[in-house]
Amino acid sequence: MIGRLHGVLLRKEPPALLVDVGGVGYELEAPMTVFYELPAVGEKVTLHTHLVVREDAHLLYGFVREAQRRLFRELLKVNGVGPRVALAVLSGLSDEEFCRSVAEEDIARLTKVPGIGRKTAERLVIEMRDKLPADSVLPTATSGAAGPVVAGDPVSEAVSALVALGYKPNEASRAVRAVPTQGLGAEEIIRQALKGMAI
Repeated sequence: MIGRLHGVLLRKEPPALLVDVGGVGYELEAPMTVFYELPAVGEKVTLHTHLVVREDAHLLYGFVREAQRRLFRELLKVNGVGPRVALAVLSGLSDEEFCRSVAEEDIARLTKVPGIGRKTAERLVIEMRDKLPADSVLPTATSGAAGPVVAGDPVSEAVSALVALGYKPNEASRAVRAVPTQGLGAEEIIRQALKGMAI
């Protein structure tokens, strides 16, 4: 089991990351809430990881904080929630927002996450209510200090990232079009698009 990686961040293209650890490049996927807390490309990064072994692939998921990984692992224990849905949940909601949604039984808020229907949202509330880690309610960093770090059109990258997170292409395009994108990097466009879809 790979539980932690420390190395140089080579690439971040939501939801994918590439980290160089001693000359070996590890590919990971991470929720958007993690991207907001990452350093710039070329800087050192430490990630808590979760490895999912399938017949056809070994998938590594990365988290800046241990609380994020614990929440991801608790989500995987909920019937009907796999890694892809757990990633979407943690991309659409911060730790604090998810905990609040579960505590307040806010089914409507949870069903706005792609892949979460009413039944799954109800299961999340019932099964997660008593399992939320105490420190998962800490607010996440929102500085976005890294800024735009990947080449290409930030608007197209934002749409592609939202599609990769489970949104339909037309939903992703509509959400990005609603954001004033002038001068913004892909990560900030994604953040604002997700916020807009949550309203």
